Amino acid sequence: MRVDAQRNLEHVLRAAREVFGELGYGAPMEDVARRARVGVGTVYRRFPSKDVLVRRIAEEETARLTDQARAALGQEDEPWSALSRFLRTSVASGAGRLLPPQVLRVGVSDDAEEEVGGSGAGGEPRVPKQRIQPGTGELRLVPEEESGPVDAPVSVEVDEGAAALLDVVGRLVERARTAGELRPDVSVSDVLLVIATAAPSLPDPAQQAAASARLLDILLEGLRSRPA
Repeated sequence: MRVDAQRNLEHVLRAAREVFGELGYGAPMEDVARRARVGVGTVYRRFPSKDVLVRRIAEEETARLTDQARAALGQEDEPWSALSRFLRTSVASGAGRLLPPQVLRVGVSDDAEEEVGGSGAGGEPRVPKQRIQPGTGELRLVPEEESGPVDAPVSVEVDEGAAALLDVVGRLVERARTAGELRPDVSVSDVLLVIATAAPSLPDPAQQAAASARLLDILLEGLRSRPA
């Protein structure tokens, strides 16, 4: 690839991360071209359709999050510290806002929807746990009272990269839950939604960083288990 072509590709990818991170994957290709300061034809020469560009960005950001989750899992002995480290690192990198949409979908089967709407002991809503089906990366709902085989598959299709992310985040979640440090109703999808949640955009970088840190502190407190 020529030097100028490589430079244009890097500009387009950087612009796409910024635009999609701010506006979501619904943003038009023209916005990406404008941010990259190239013609829209240049964008389409490298990426023949918007879907191809979206897939490239989503795959790169998914791989980055997977690496961050593995680092937290391998370098932190305490379950809550590992989960917290992953969340803080991921939020700081901004990668969560660029996760593929199918990973962020919190879907349930018809039967499971009735379970979510029902009440458990003391009138508390019963929320089924989600588990990654080994070898498939598929999220499945596991009723609280069942410890046997998983059932009620969620309608989420994920590729190999997303499946790897779901698997490693699932291990972080399971460790923290088993240690009694994570609320029992918190799922993998909940953790990914925390990563994808951004503080309102503020003009001052210091204020933006402070707002993001404060929001994450609040969300982390919401995930923690509390003594009855």
